[in-house]
Amino acid sequence: MAFSGKYEVESQENYDDFLKLIGFPEDVIEKGRDFKIITEVAQNGNEFTWSQVYPTKTMTNKFVIDQECEMETMAGKKFKATVTMEDGKLSVRFPNYHHTVEICGGKLIECSTASGAKGAVTMKKISKRIS
Repeated sequence: MAFSGKYEVESQENYDDFLKLIGFPEDVIEKGRDFKIITEVAQNGNEFTWSQVYPTKTMTNKFVIDQECEMETMAGKKFKATVTMEDGKLSVRFPNYHHTVEICGGKLIECSTASGAKGAVTMKKISKRIS
């Protein structure tokens, strides 16, 4: 399947500005800035198991395209959402940002966009396939 695999973050843009906008404290932002986050994706048709492995924890979300499910944010908060797919791009609305993911040139491209008083900020993460 297109998304299945294990990926390691190789670059990210607007990390600090995005996390500040969605309310992460400065010390957490500082600690996480240089983490080499591993994303593991198992896809079986429209069913996904999506795990992000951080140095101190692993966060896993399971979902089926176009079906409401319970998910967890980076901060550990649970919420209900429906993941959609259009033109090979996954899209989901988190409580305070919109997240899209696609495979482009063999890389996992994630974009998270949040809006605030000073406008929108998009954090972009590019991860290389490691298996």
